Amino acid sequence: MKEVKYKMIVLDMDDTLLTDDHIISDENKEMIFKAQEMGVYVVLASGRPTSAMTSYARELKMDFYNSFMLSYNGAVITDLKENKVLFEQTLTKEQIHELYDYSLKSKTHIITYINDQIVSETDSEYIEVEKLITGLVHNKVNSFKNEVQTNAVKCILLEEPSYLKTVEDDLKLAMPHLSVSMSKPFFLEVAQQGIDKAYSLKKLAEKLDIHQSEIIAVGNAGNDLTMIEYAGLGVWVDNVAPELRDKANIVVASNNDHGVAEVIRRYILN
Repeated sequence: MKEVKYKMIVLDMDDTLLTDDHIISDENKEMIFKAQEMGVYVVLASGRPTSAMTSYARELKMDFYNSFMLSYNGAVITDLKENKVLFEQTLTKEQIHELYDYSLKSKTHIITYINDQIVSETDSEYIEVEKLITGLVHNKVNSFKNEVQTNAVKCILLEEPSYLKTVEDDLKLAMPHLSVSMSKPFFLEVAQQGIDKAYSLKKLAEKLDIHQSEIIAVGNAGNDLTMIEYAGLGVWVDNVAPELRDKANIVVASNNDHGVAEVIRRYILN
């Protein structure tokens, strides 16, 4: 592989940058600081809401190093230095209601995010996981449609993984006008058409005048695939979903074994 001077490394968070305990290992942190000190942009790209990413960004001093976050699976780009949203693309109220109807038909749970709260009509062990990951309050309502009277950034359909995989295929056929991807085996993410991590990464790279060949992207799941394919160097951590394993340039150590640190050591610090 021809040696490239990489100017940006884009990191998925859950199951990639973060350990299973939702922390950034000291090894990963040390290498990220070294990359930033060399002038490399470190960008967090996650399905998480913006507010569930900011404490990690601060821990990595990304505001000091003038960096950015791609939240809600790429539907929002935030400039951390200026603390302002550069781009946001939402689902319409009508599309969210349509997804709610689909969730009833497909017997899945559905959540969205209003006023920095998780909104649903139901309880589920998988909604509990989202509460744990994001730290957001769960607003359980009597009527999802009555509660959702505005646009929102995304929805998630949640159910047991093997069943949800069949729902994913069906939903893509039923609603080709929306962007559908799996972030965890029990999280089926739905955003506006064309919105994914690669879309907002491309937008950000153009703003910063960085060519895609100068970008490394690191992930582990279906919702990372587009950015892995877009980047000059696409990297999976070892705990990647098996069916995706051959779709990146390289595979490094798992999220619990400091895979991100390995990438930075090998391809940025050389």
